[in-house]
Amino acid sequence: MSFDLLRAAVQDWASHGVLPASLTYGFMVNALLSALIIGPVLGGLGTLVVTKRMAFFSEAVGHAALTGVAIGILVGEPYTGPYGSLFGFCLLFALLVNYLRNRTGLASETLIGVFLSISLALGGSLLLVLATRINIHILENVLFGSVLTVDDGDLTVLLAVAVPAAALTVPLFNRLLAASFNPSLALVRGVQVKALDYLFVVVITVVTVASVKIIGAVLVGALLVIPAAAARVLARSLSGFVALSVAFSSLASLAGILLPVELDLPVPSGGAIILIAGMIFFAAALSRLALGRGQP
Repeated sequence: MSFDLLRAAVQDWASHGVLPASLTYGFMVNALLSALIIGPVLGGLGTLVVTKRMAFFSEAVGHAALTGVAIGILVGEPYTGPYGSLFGFCLLFALLVNYLRNRTGLASETLIGVFLSISLALGGSLLLVLATRINIHILENVLFGSVLTVDDGDLTVLLAVAVPAAALTVPLFNRLLAASFNPSLALVRGVQVKALDYLFVVVITVVTVASVKIIGAVLVGALLVIPAAAARVLARSLSGFVALSVAFSSLASLAGILLPVELDLPVPSGGAIILIAGMIFFAAALSRLALGRGQP
């Protein structure tokens, strides 16, 4: 997929002062487009992650991506985008965790902790084996994101993940919520709770993996949780909860990419995105307290 026309239009607007001057550079336009694609999707899915109490799960998938990258490099995939191993390993990780959670009766936190520890040990061992074959900066990009190196291929992957994720989740949103609040009642009403559970696990996994290059494996789970948490603090309705979460996630993504460049700040894009999301959360919490709506 070619983004040349859109990129040229944005650069033209930037050169005429309509948009920030940094957008005259093609790599900055790519970064902006990636934020516009993934920010709203992560914000919308984050409402379900918070409602279903799957924050630890999304964080574990993000960390598992480190092992996926190591496997990809080991088998000869390009280190700039080892998507085959990334998606393959993380999907296997997520589906196995969900399967054993349903079969063993262990608490989700316990099971995820076990798998996360094993995954990090495996990834760390593989990266030590590969230490002589890779540049340390490659590791930094995986851990903390490298949104300024996003290319057309990465944007295509983001679209290929984001569009189906939204198309699947939006029509099923109410059923997913029902299955989260009261699985037994949802089952009685004909909701396929287990099937939806597996579907949601797959959607969260592929969206998380696709976002690793932008936000980084260490931080990607945070962008699913923090904007949604801020939105829940302020929202008085379900529609408001979703709308605010999408808005906060999009704002954090865009500002986290543009502000470090515009202000010449030595902050990685992934870190900047999460820091801004954190500021939004604390502003929301303080606003609620100031309005006297805090919990007793």
